[in-house]
Formats: sequence, C-alpha cells, structure tokens
Amino acid sequence: MYVSRGARKASRARASAAVLGAALLLAACSTPEDPKEEGEGGTAGAGITQQPKEADPFWVNPDGNAAKQVAAYLKSGKDDQAEQIRKIAQQPTGEWIGPENPEQEARGFTEAADKAGRTALLVLYNIPHRDCGQYSQGGAADGNAYRAWIDGVAAGIGDRSTTVILEPDAVLHLVDGCTEDEFHEERYDLLTGAVEKLKSLKNTKVYLDAGNAGWGHPDQIFEPLKWAGIAKADGFSVNVSNFYSTEDSIAYGKQLSSKVGDKHFVIDTSRNGNGPYKAGDENERWCNPPGRALGETPTIKTADPLVDAYLWVKRPGESDGECKGGPKAGQWWPTYALKLARASGT
Repeated sequence: MYVSRGARKASRARASAAVLGAALLLAACSTPEDPKEEGEGGTAGAGITQQPKEADPFWVNPDGNAAKQVAAYLKSGKDDQAEQIRKIAQQPTGEWIGPENPEQEARGFTEAADKAGRTALLVLYNIPHRDCGQYSQGGAADGNAYRAWIDGVAAGIGDRSTTVILEPDAVLHLVDGCTEDEFHEERYDLLTGAVEKLKSLKNTKVYLDAGNAGWGHPDQIFEPLKWAGIAKADGFSVNVSNFYSTEDSIAYGKQLSSKVGDKHFVIDTSRNGNGPYKAGDENERWCNPPGRALGETPTIKTADPLVDAYLWVKRPGESDGECKGGPKAGQWWPTYALKLARASGT
C-alpha cells in the first residue's frame, strides 16, 4: 500500500490502511488519552473552527477524536501537545459511514456541515466481502443489504452539499486477484448502482476509488473502473489511507485520467508528508509506519487542473491495525497522532 510492490501485496496493504480506519471509525469508538474527558463534551474548550471556505469548503467536525484530544490536553495543562494535535483537529477529515444506521449518520453529518455552510466529506466502505478477509473484513451481508444501505445513505444526504469517496479498494481488489471471481459480477453491479443512486442527488459529488501510485499501473485498472461506473461519477480518488507523495499521486492520477475520459480526481494527502515507508518488512510497511508526517492540508486549490481537491480521507492519528504497538484498526492513537503532527513541522 505504501511502496511500489506487486499488485496483490500493494492492494492488500492499502486496503488495510484505507479501510482500517473505517471499521472502527464508524462506531466512533476511540477515546481521548485522558479518560476523564469521556462524556464531558470535551471539545468545548478546544476552539475548533471552520477553514476559509474559498480554499477549503469541506466541513471541520468540531467534535472529532482529534478535537477531543486537544480539549483533554488543554485540561491537563499539556499545551504543547494540544497545539500539535490541533494541526489535525482543525482540518476537515472524512466521516466513514457505519453499517447500522446509514441514513441517520449521513443526515447528521450533512446537516451539521450545511449549518456551517460547508460540504460534508463522506466515505462509504461497506461493499460485501470487503478487504478479502484482512483487518477490515466484513461489509454488507449481501447485494440486497448493500443496496438498502446505499439507499439509506442517499436518503440521509438529501439535497445537502456532499462529496463521497466510494468504496476504497473495491475495484482494486477485483484487479489484483484478492476478491474471488464469483463475486466480481455482483460487485460491478453494486458499484454502478451506487454511483447512479448517489449521482441522482442534487448536490452530491462521487469519486470512485482507484488505488494508488505504488500498487501497479493504470493499464491494469482503467477498464474495471469503466465497468464499475466511472463514466457517471465525478471522478476517482487516489492514495486513500496511503503515503505516496502528492507528486507521484498526481502523475498516477493523470495517467489513469487519460484512459477514463479525462475524469478529474482527488488525492488523500492526510499522511503523505514524508512519502512511503521503505524499511522493514515489505508486507508490513503500510501498517502504522514510523517517521511519517501530515501532508498538504485539505484544499481545492491544487497543483493541477485535473485534481479537484487534496483531502484527508483517512483520519490522521487513527491506527492502521495492531502492529508496531498500535491499537485495533481505526482506534484513536494519540502517540502516533503526535508523531505525525510533529513531523509535519509548523
């Protein structure tokens, strides 16, 4: 996921990280380092506000895990740590919709964003047979359950301004052999149906996930993207939960764009400040790699006209999995969050 390797290894690594965050993010199960903050509305003193709309129109969640951690540190007199975590808390990040109450969650996030005059950023990660039995395995029980889930998300979004990242790794795992052949036809049908449903909404943009700069070559995925409905989507996403540089991600995205009708794309820059990790076990480089840094902050003012936005799809500071001392996938990990923030400089 984070280094150039064989398609299968890279996609798996990527899936774990991308998705990893998703599984537990969904339930908002993480807690601030200071347990006394639980249930106390700990963000009241964090002072989290929205970013200037002209450059960054996406909604900043003032009650996210990073914001809670800022409040906890401030209450404990740890001002330096609080200001480091504020680098994360003050930026808009993806809200990963859970499997149980999609309409309620989507409505909650989009209504809050709309009230703030911003666009909600939602990540949908619930495709059946998700993640090929790895850290974030699971997803909807079957195709009908997935369609009902998408219907719920759409009902929750309504006419409010929303950007959707659709199913990290779902197409990639069809290409690399990770997802069994018997599930391919159904997955293409579910993805095309999801794109069509979401694009029927008045103010929703949809970006179908398309891998990263290190997994393989655009020639391997452009046809599957077409079968998955890229023509009706606004574009595709690159580098979700990954660490490849923005420069490499732009190059990959532009090559792919030229093969799918010059579609635009977005890049996850949440943790790519120092690029991919290149030491240790190649199969473990994707999982909580040391020495990484926050990347470019979210913005629609990018380095290329084909790039619609830099986004923080993966929420910095949430674990990739139980490796290198990390907690379960998606749980808030303040130690790692501090390292990401400090490595990014001022």
